[in-house]
Amino acid sequence: MLVLGVETSCDETGLALYDGQAGGLLAHAVHSQVAMHEAYGGVVPELASRDHLRRLVPLTREVLARAGRRIEDLGAIAYTEGPGLAGALLAGAAFARSLAHALGLPAIGIHHLEGHLLSPLLSARAPTFPFVALLVSGGHTQLMRVHEVGRYELLGETLDDAAGEAFDKTAKLLGLGYPGGPALSKLAESGTPGRYKLPRPMIGSGDLEFSFSGLKTSVSTLLRKENKNEEKIRPPDLARAFVDAVVDVLVAKCALAMERTGLTQLVVAGGVGANSQLRAALNAKARTAGFDVFYPEPELCTDNGAMIAFAGALRLKAGKPANSGAGFGVRPRWDLASIS
Repeated sequence: MLVLGVETSCDETGLALYDGQAGGLLAHAVHSQVAMHEAYGGVVPELASRDHLRRLVPLTREVLARAGRRIEDLGAIAYTEGPGLAGALLAGAAFARSLAHALGLPAIGIHHLEGHLLSPLLSARAPTFPFVALLVSGGHTQLMRVHEVGRYELLGETLDDAAGEAFDKTAKLLGLGYPGGPALSKLAESGTPGRYKLPRPMIGSGDLEFSFSGLKTSVSTLLRKENKNEEKIRPPDLARAFVDAVVDVLVAKCALAMERTGLTQLVVAGGVGANSQLRAALNAKARTAGFDVFYPEPELCTDNGAMIAFAGALRLKAGKPANSGAGFGVRPRWDLASIS
């Protein structure tokens, strides 16, 4: 069955076609709104919603043309139902449900994080169920035990800022602009390890919870102290200290999750999962601790329609219920462990 995937949870409009029979991922396209929101230093929800509406039809036509398929070939439409920005979600849901109703097709509302944690299954080197998943992005830092499609057990999550939020806030302190996370990671590559000492929040707490807001505050305190003493701050070294601290915590918690669950496969998904320092550290830990790590393709780490189309196809294959009719809703807040 040919599934159209629609992703509009925040500031990327993603469309994709996935053939659940034999073709796999046929085409996908993403439009990023970064340039539009950069002037405001963050996402403006109303602008995001309006831009999604402008992009949905052209991107749908684009992926159909790339795949050499017609709209009549579609067998189902999957869309992001939540979590995310309410207006952005409504833009995608209204488009997807209206198109499905007009074509007489099933529509499948997908949890945004389910799309992320299943996305490594699209890779040539893919995990098998069950596995542990680290979901690490701008809005989420969670460890999940993934039993099968629709069965997700929360092992631990952040008590405050997600890792991606801490990246962006720290980047702003260093004057790196928006979005700052990737720029901070790039700057850290040229930094000297160990020049600045930053805490590793909750690294020895004995549980699988996270906390990153204090780490960002430590960077702010260090900047104020050094400026007051008129000492020259070295941004690359401070960026390296921050990234090393986040990576140390994430790796320690992942290793503990693998030990406690007894599983041997770790999936890393979400935007921060593309961080080169995190990947190198997790790969090194996996070699010594005896587990395997799986990542989505770099282009599928950020929000995209491919992961939504794929999750929809898996749900249809597993016999999970789809929606029908013209009515619909979205879920800006939605606990992943509550879905089935």
